[in-house]
Amino acid sequence: MPEVDVIVLGAGPAGAAAAVAARGAGLSVALIDKAAFPRDKLCGGGLTGRAMATMARVFGTGPDPDETLMTRHVRLVSGGRVLGDFPDAPGFGMVMRRHFDAGLKARAVGAGATDLTGCRVASIEAETRRVRLASGAEWSARVLIGADGANSAVARALYGRAFDPRSVAFALEAEAPVRPGAALEIDLAAAHWGYGWVFPKRGSLTVGVGGVEVRNPDLKGAMAAYLARHGAAGLRCKGAFIPSGAARSGRGPVLLAGDAAGLCDPITGEGLAWAMESGALAGRAAAADDPGRAYAMALAPVAAELRRAQRLARIVHHPWLRPRFHALLARQPGLQRRFLQLLAGERDYADIGFRSLARLATGLLRKG
Repeated sequence: MPEVDVIVLGAGPAGAAAAVAARGAGLSVALIDKAAFPRDKLCGGGLTGRAMATMARVFGTGPDPDETLMTRHVRLVSGGRVLGDFPDAPGFGMVMRRHFDAGLKARAVGAGATDLTGCRVASIEAETRRVRLASGAEWSARVLIGADGANSAVARALYGRAFDPRSVAFALEAEAPVRPGAALEIDLAAAHWGYGWVFPKRGSLTVGVGGVEVRNPDLKGAMAAYLARHGAAGLRCKGAFIPSGAARSGRGPVLLAGDAAGLCDPITGEGLAWAMESGALAGRAAAADDPGRAYAMALAPVAAELRRAQRLARIVHHPWLRPRFHALLARQPGLQRRFLQLLAGERDYADIGFRSLARLATGLLRKG
């Protein structure tokens, strides 16, 4: 049985970051993923300023300029109503996950991780950190890092299920033809407890709708209406679960990162930055005497930030308060800019103190 210091299950952004960080700490790493890269992945593919800074810090590089469309034109809408149009918004890097993830995985392998991508997992023994592949090969490690996405097999081995169905979000997405000069659009009314998006890319236009699943019984209908509004009716859609706000670190020497840990912002949808950040924290924690404790402590600020986002989400997504929030957003340029800064990762929820939340709630409770 091959034995390494760390097994990383999942070679997406979280797993690649974990592998790079663990190798940087001098640990041997086996990087396992059922997919062979490049592979497609449902995701808006928006890199915020936070995500690009995290990528540079963890991987020592930025997104491939040949595969990235940088945009500063952002439009906030509520259904058919434009709340704000910003040609000079903070910059976003728009990528296709097929190319982006393959580049990060290549960095992990280049750092010395054993490449076991394209290998399906037959079973996981969380207590002994043993992974048996469909080929029959078995690997064991001192630390197991689950970076295997929303349907995490590692999370199922720890908790019996990958996510809480009461709070998990679901997203539908389609690739539409390129529309030159298209703005990055966030539609705050396209779904309940969620939003819709139009993300311009090099070669396509990603259109999607996502929200808390139990609050969106007809998400397919919402997606069809959103596609029709953008002249893209009838396109083939793909869907995926998106756990958000769980912020669980794992148990003992079995660590969770990225979507497996529930690290997706319930308001902005930010996931890539937290995936890379949590992966790097898990990879570094794997070198500690007590990896679980070290990782839980390192992840605590991220977990706290997402708890703040959950509290704010209860205000801005509430069915009665949501239209009032949109009305307030439409008439207050300062609030628009602060919201854009949250979207772009230039502002943290920690920057929004109790008094600011109280002022927002008071404004919503007025005429709106």
